[in-house]
Amino acid sequence: MFYFFSVANAQTTNKMKLNAGIITKKLQETKKFYTEVLDFGVSFENDFYLLLHTPNQSNEISFLLPNHPSQKTIFQPAFNGKGVYLTIEVKNVDEIYNQLKNKGLHMEVELQDESWGDRHFAIKDPNGIGIDLVTYKNPEE
Repeated sequence: MFYFFSVANAQTTNKMKLNAGIITKKLQETKKFYTEVLDFGVSFENDFYLLLHTPNQSNEISFLLPNHPSQKTIFQPAFNGKGVYLTIEVKNVDEIYNQLKNKGLHMEVELQDESWGDRHFAIKDPNGIGIDLVTYKNPEE
């Protein structure tokens, strides 16, 4: 028999923290992009692993070299550049858009409002990962 628990219940009994990881050969390009373009910080790094955090240190993302001998088979194949995206919620998407545009960054999706309330734009990281930068608003705002 399976027992289902609500997310609220799970949060009070088992604290969880998510750290998404991408396996890539482009550790240095990735570090440069996230630290210089998005102002992420480095939590930890060595020759095969990079752990980055958001500017307020509330979230992390990691990057790992493919086929590293210290890693189990499941963590060896490199990301193929498709099928992954990140959403970064920001307080003022217009400000971030203007900063990145002024740096000459290519926009995959120009700044726009959606009927469901998002105001957002999208860029790509060196691994081909789409990054949607968004400020959420109620559709009636």
